[in-house]
Amino acid sequence: MRASPTPSSPRRFWAFVVAGLAVVLAGLAAAHFMEEHGHIVTGMNNQVVWGMPHVFAIFLIVAASGVLNVASIGSVFKQVAYKPRARFSALLCLALLAGGLAVLMLDLGRPERVIVAMTHYNFTSVFAWNMFLYSGMAAIVVVYLWTLMERRMGVWSPHAGTAAFAWRIILTSGTGSIFAFLVARQAYGAAILVPLFLAMSFAWGLAMFLVAESLLYRWHGIEVPVAIRRRMQNLLALFVIAVLFFVLIHHLTNIYFAKAIPFERFILMDGGVYPQLFWWGYVVAGSVAPLILIWRGAASATRGTLAAPLLVVAGAFSLLYVFIIGGQAYPLELFPGFETTSSFGDGQVRSYAPSLPEVALGFGGLGIAFLIAHIGAHAFDFLPRDDVSPAPGAD
Repeated sequence: MRASPTPSSPRRFWAFVVAGLAVVLAGLAAAHFMEEHGHIVTGMNNQVVWGMPHVFAIFLIVAASGVLNVASIGSVFKQVAYKPRARFSALLCLALLAGGLAVLMLDLGRPERVIVAMTHYNFTSVFAWNMFLYSGMAAIVVVYLWTLMERRMGVWSPHAGTAAFAWRIILTSGTGSIFAFLVARQAYGAAILVPLFLAMSFAWGLAMFLVAESLLYRWHGIEVPVAIRRRMQNLLALFVIAVLFFVLIHHLTNIYFAKAIPFERFILMDGGVYPQLFWWGYVVAGSVAPLILIWRGAASATRGTLAAPLLVVAGAFSLLYVFIIGGQAYPLELFPGFETTSSFGDGQVRSYAPSLPEVALGFGGLGIAFLIAHIGAHAFDFLPRDDVSPAPGAD
């Protein structure tokens, strides 16, 4: 049975647009405040140079890559249930990528200097590689979306989908390589970070897609078919387990090397907020709880449909905070076997507390992604056409 979508209220549509604009403007105001007063108004310092905005930015970029996996499963791997979701998946990819790059650019301290990064390249730097990866990703996804929406271009859709799938793997590998090649911190400089970031993109991208799709369906007064919902939730569970596995391997590898044991004790046991976020925020709330919801069938209900992926997203922020902030807060061991001290705080664990402007800037990126997805989904026909049933109590 195919149910007709309930017409959405224009008043409610514009109310969400205004709310999204307010969040974006707050983020822009925060970026202007930090640029005018300097990073002294943030929690960042000479050791923790990537703060809360980078947590938001990396989450959005990694999730943008992963959310396109829904389209790839339909176009590249010919799974019929995912094909109707390809257009919405591509739209979310562009939205999340735009939000992440906006936060990244505004957190540079001198955002106008991005022109220099766009016109002068240092090809020995992995950061320069990502300039091509991000712009290439956006261009390929736009072409892919064109082949999905233009009937006469449909014959090229599988080829564009394959190109987008290959590019998103390269992009996520490039993002992971930023940390894998970085040897100036005890937490990074490990090849396992590349497959870890790939697994994170699969899990977090699918979680964001499930949240957005659930909200879009509820907006139109219909439900995702139960069989498709369970199939996607089981896939989410598989990806969550994959991330857990690579995180476990990463930490076990560090523990194997004596030089990394003090850092592992700091991040997993003695580091204050970092072990709390890791164990309770990521492992328990962000991994175990969603798996229980999915496997016990609670996620088959409408409320559970949102609960499991939302917990995965919350766990993602916890893990990134520990990985990015905690990885910088712990000092680099410059001379193994010796204690290092100086007036610059060498050899000391640095404290960090995110300031309100940093958090506002991060949410501004989420606001940009929301506005693009919200307006795009309602201006064009992105609602997947499944055999659906009316949602109980839908208005």
